[in-house]
Amino acid sequence: MKAPNPDTLKAVKDIQRPVITFAVARAEGSPTAYFGCSDFKVYAGDPTAAKFEPKELYAHESYVTGVALAGTTLVSGGYDGKLTWFDTKAGKTIRTHDAHAKWIRKVIASPDGKLFASVADDMACKLWDAATGKLVHELRGHAEKTPNDFVSMLYAVAFSADSKLIATGDKVGHVVVWDAATGKQLGAVEAPVMYTWDKVQRLHSIGGVRSVAFSPDGKALAVGGMGKVGNIDHLEGKARVEVFDWKAGKQTAEFPGDKFSGLVNRLAWAPDGSWLVGAGGAGEGFLLFFDPAAKKTLKQEKVMMHVHDFAMSAKADEIVCVGHNRITVHKLG
Repeated sequence: MKAPNPDTLKAVKDIQRPVITFAVARAEGSPTAYFGCSDFKVYAGDPTAAKFEPKELYAHESYVTGVALAGTTLVSGGYDGKLTWFDTKAGKTIRTHDAHAKWIRKVIASPDGKLFASVADDMACKLWDAATGKLVHELRGHAEKTPNDFVSMLYAVAFSADSKLIATGDKVGHVVVWDAATGKQLGAVEAPVMYTWDKVQRLHSIGGVRSVAFSPDGKALAVGGMGKVGNIDHLEGKARVEVFDWKAGKQTAEFPGDKFSGLVNRLAWAPDGSWLVGAGGAGEGFLLFFDPAAKKTLKQEKVMMHVHDFAMSAKADEIVCVGHNRITVHKLG
């Protein structure tokens, strides 16, 4: 099925929120979406409804930075290091794990619904059985310290469309590809431009790989972040995306950004592989569409918030973005 043209993108909803929404998950064919927020709570609601009326489901002990859905099972993770399993049909919590020793940055579900993956600042990616909650693999291939001997962070994780591969990305631009079944490392790529170290003024760093996404055939891996920064205290670097042939460890396309500044926090491919979309921001946000094969930018759209995450429909005809005090809905086609 041919994906809709990015030129048809239009904003159809702009919802004001009193909180930052860090993560969103949505089941295909359902209007209900699930949101992880800065008030420590997880909500459910229909962002396309005439009036958005989110319902509080449960709470963490800190920011909720990841939500993922497999069937009727919702898993959320937060800065409290905990993962919570929630039955969306029964409306009750199933279990809570002390999953990571440090902040959880992201939680995702495999496309086949069998696994959940979580990444955190303890530099571990953990794969969990979606049905039982049991730990399947603990993947460790990222250094705990940066080359300058400061603590690193593990921000990004993604499954391939066939659920066989998983990619993880860290603060210094190191990305690892794993076999989801065995936990074996299969390859790695480097995006060092996405990491800025200030060795003079602040002895501090910024940036990192904030998003990863496999092409539908699993051969290409897109990596999102931000270009080099002059002022280490601000997200002033240009939004940056690189695409790799991960098996060869070779960059095949580079989009250094020319219009928007800030981090690319989420990436996704069109189901037919014809384009790639990234979202993120600094003071303001953006949706960026690329043609990796032609190595060209297709569309750059301003979004009235720093976008932390989005949920895209299977047909790529709807994108629900979440971020600073807003939820937006865009249609394509």
